[in-house]
Amino acid sequence: MAKAILKKKDDVQNSLGEVRGYARKIWLAGLGAYARVGQESAEYVKDLIKAGEQVEKRGKKRIDREVEAANSEIDSAKEELRSVKGKVEVQLDKIEKAFDTRVASALNRIGIPSKHDVEALSVKLEELTALLERVTGKH
Repeated sequence: MAKAILKKKDDVQNSLGEVRGYARKIWLAGLGAYARVGQESAEYVKDLIKAGEQVEKRGKKRIDREVEAANSEIDSAKEELRSVKGKVEVQLDKIEKAFDTRVASALNRIGIPSKHDVEALSVKLEELTALLERVTGKH
């Protein structure tokens, strides 16, 4: 019986030794996984940073192209606006002259003298006044 107890004791110790061995292997596997994740995550973060920098660079280039295109369109629109403004000013001048002519004609038809008529009469009046002064001898 003592042999049987010793054998069971040896079996238990062997089993405990195996369990300890497996437990140690599991522990070491966990530590290895932790270490690998730490290394790989650092590399992964570096890769993410590089990818982010590339995306940022492409984004900046695209924005610069878009801004340049928009500025070009603005310059084109300004030039077109200047051209249209010049044409509008010419047309407004023509309309104003036509309006002035028609108003002057209407006023003339109802007997109201034009500015030109009044200026011509003023010149004639000054000439007559000068002639009268010479004839009468008054200066």
